[in-house]
Amino acid sequence: MAKILVLRFSSIGDIVLTTPVVRMLANNGHEVFYFTKKQYAGILEHNPYIKKVFLLSGNFKESADAIKHENVDYIIDLHKNLRTLRVKLALRKPYSSFSKLNFRKWLLTALKMNMLPKTHIVDRYLKAAERFITEYDDSGLDYFTDSGLADKLTEQYELKPGKYVVLAVGGQHATKRLPIGKLMEICDKLMFPVVLLGGKEDEDTGIQLSQLSLNNVLDLCGKITVNESAAIISRCAAIITHDTGMMHIAAAYHINIVSVWGNTVPEFGMTPYMSTQYNHRSVIIETLNLRCRPCSKIGYEQCPKGHFKCMNYIDTDEVVAAVQELVVGF
Repeated sequence: MAKILVLRFSSIGDIVLTTPVVRMLANNGHEVFYFTKKQYAGILEHNPYIKKVFLLSGNFKESADAIKHENVDYIIDLHKNLRTLRVKLALRKPYSSFSKLNFRKWLLTALKMNMLPKTHIVDRYLKAAERFITEYDDSGLDYFTDSGLADKLTEQYELKPGKYVVLAVGGQHATKRLPIGKLMEICDKLMFPVVLLGGKEDEDTGIQLSQLSLNNVLDLCGKITVNESAAIISRCAAIITHDTGMMHIAAAYHINIVSVWGNTVPEFGMTPYMSTQYNHRSVIIETLNLRCRPCSKIGYEQCPKGHFKCMNYIDTDEVVAAVQELVVGF
């Protein structure tokens, strides 16, 4: 048995995507420690496969010293940046890292040359841990919250489990988000009650949609935590989401997913990671055959070309039809 430190500092979706590594390391008999930023502590605090979570706040030396006391045997770096390099130098332990494929991503964004392997990022994460894993599983992603939280919230907001659709309106960058007009069309066309999820930065969007939509819309944007959002997602019939952390949380709960992609593309290897053990499906909606897409592996605050065709050309009828098809017998 080895004591293994997993490094991933951000963000919500990327951390959720590391959970198969954590689970399989633990199930193969190893003690797993995790080092992440303080603001993401809630994502991991209930994970039973992690012995201890170390949090990076303002004092790096203090965090590094705390980890040194555990005397870990090995580091698995699933972020691979200057900060994780600093951790590895401070701890002086053997380590492995995953392949970020940044040059190949640049080729795709800058020159539209797709040299990327058809490998999901989770499988690249697992490759970094392969020396410690002899038995693999097909359990997908993990997300854990307080026991009873989902029951409490569905009762509090008078939601019938399996009888509502989540619309996750947020996205780290504007070019990953549908314009509010498109979101309004989706709300109005859906034949199911809609729950809006997003962060504080999405509050205005939530207010506009809930006040102007003709549908039964519950606005929770900026009103609940990430864990509470996860609990709401865990009981929905389906989720409509951008390429964001909410998409990966939904995959962890084996929820039917309709994901809408703007400036990023599925070829980057970060589509919903679905277990084959469960009867849940994923539909990807994107505008194909745009010469400018993908324009970035992350995103921008406005379209570099000014037209935002990748999202403006999304057919909301197609989005709604995908939900209808996924939620058979709703």
